[in-house]
Amino acid sequence: QVQLMESGGGSVQAGGSLRLSCAANGYSFSMYATGWFRQSPGKEREGVACIRGDGTTRYAESVKDRFTISRDNAQNTLYLQMNSLKPEDTAMYFCARGRSWGCGQGSESYSFWGQGTRVIVSS
Repeated sequence: QVQLMESGGGSVQAGGSLRLSCAANGYSFSMYATGWFRQSPGKEREGVACIRGDGTTRYAESVKDRFTISRDNAQNTLYLQMNSLKPEDTAMYFCARGRSWGCGQGSESYSFWGQGTRVIVSS
């Protein structure tokens, strides 16, 4: 059974950093893409970063050069290092397992989701 559980959210001032973790069980990182999404009140869920089965990555333009997605295959854990945080990064952050090896464009390309962890960035 596939399970995903996020942790590491919190409150931070603009310019600060946070590292999110996602404990993943029930599948192999090498077989499926895993991604981070976020959703703010009144907005659609948006993809933030994704790591493919082969370890290559893709980022949303809004977080490129600030966020880094990585994974520890031995620990079955996905990470999102977030630096230079901005108030507009405030959202609930979710990790999700893709339906295939590659990074899909939208949330419909992901079949399993965690419960989310909240990030609040104050100015």
